[in-house]
Amino acid sequence: MKVAVVVQRYGPDINGGAELHARYIAEHLARHADVEVLTTCATDYVTWRNERPTGVETINGVPVRRFRVKRERDPDGFGRRSEHVFEERHSIRDELAWIDAEGPTSRSLIQFITRRAAEYDYFLFFSYRYYHAYHGARAAAPRAVLVPTAERDEAIGLAIFKPLFRGVRGVMYNSPEERAMIHAVSGNHEVPGIVVGVGSDVPNNPQSNRFRQKYNIRSPFAVYVGRIDQNKGCNELFEFFQGYLRDVSGKLSLILIGNSLLPIPQHPRIRHLGFVDDADKFDAMAAADVLIMPSYFESLSMVALEAWALSKAVLVNGKCDVLKGQCIRSNAGLFYEGYAEFAETLHAIEANRWLAAALGRNGRQFFRESYDWSVIERKYLDMFERLKTEAPKRTMEPLPGWLERRRRHVPAAKDVVANLPVGPADGELRGDARRRA
Repeated sequence: MKVAVVVQRYGPDINGGAELHARYIAEHLARHADVEVLTTCATDYVTWRNERPTGVETINGVPVRRFRVKRERDPDGFGRRSEHVFEERHSIRDELAWIDAEGPTSRSLIQFITRRAAEYDYFLFFSYRYYHAYHGARAAAPRAVLVPTAERDEAIGLAIFKPLFRGVRGVMYNSPEERAMIHAVSGNHEVPGIVVGVGSDVPNNPQSNRFRQKYNIRSPFAVYVGRIDQNKGCNELFEFFQGYLRDVSGKLSLILIGNSLLPIPQHPRIRHLGFVDDADKFDAMAAADVLIMPSYFESLSMVALEAWALSKAVLVNGKCDVLKGQCIRSNAGLFYEGYAEFAETLHAIEANRWLAAALGRNGRQFFRESYDWSVIERKYLDMFERLKTEAPKRTMEPLPGWLERRRRHVPAAKDVVANLPVGPADGELRGDARRRA
């Protein structure tokens, strides 16, 4: 069986998000199939600048074929197009221009998929909202399996994606919440799909003392791991944690790991370490009292899963349905929806060792049952076997004609999203709801 993993950018130095998700899946499926990665020459997700050569290289045993991006992204122009389709009534033509502006616009990649589709059994397209996934899945629809990594933001409300969700051969969802949202927005219930998520290569014996000695950290601390960005809820995290420092008789510091797009508050108990390698990251998580995930928008938090794999309690933004649902299903994390809840739940985990330990134990069990690599790999292989025996229930719907694409009858994406169901969803990866901390 030959499988192509198609993703916007790829490399061992690209950590987090759909790109790391795609690399993990590619490397683990390579144990069972002939896997090749199709991607662009870009490394920067803001500009999509071509920084790597075209051609084929091998990364961790997997061949990676790179294609040039036709042009860099214009952030101002993309922002204007986003405001138009998200906020105003518009046309299908406007949405197609939006996805072209978002990029990474690599026509040579799409041409390769179109010409060579018959050479692959399946294409795994990561991140529905990007140029390569939208046009690539349409080019290889009978073999297209989508890994949407969809979040509850305005992009999910764009009309062009509804036929995409209905026309692919299968969908590998990250969470029950993501599946429920995509079902609601597109009506793709007949498309074979399963909640699978992703595993993680968590070391067996991370060294918490090694981390403390290396960075001279002696006090107890909470850790945030990921891109330090407004879109990840980090502005609110800074506000809430500084409130905790003023108002609560706690001793926690906040350690931030990841590249920052925001100014870091100047406070002796808030420390930014920047980008660190995986060994330091896992050592830091093992040393922490709790992991904080402040994001409003996630399709699945790999960092939370890694913390649970290390038996750590997690505190998440309860306004993110996915994070809240994960905490409820695992009974391994607490959640907040405002400052008062943030301060109280953080202090509760800090002050009650039994609570932190029980949440950590539940998280470890949840990870083993649902996210061990043997579980993840089997779900992918089972889906491929299923698709071999089932005829497609739908074909990919063609784009509207020239005139229809120009009709300004498409509602603002924000209005579509506002009418989607909210709250944690039931389904696979339930965990043991009867466990109690």
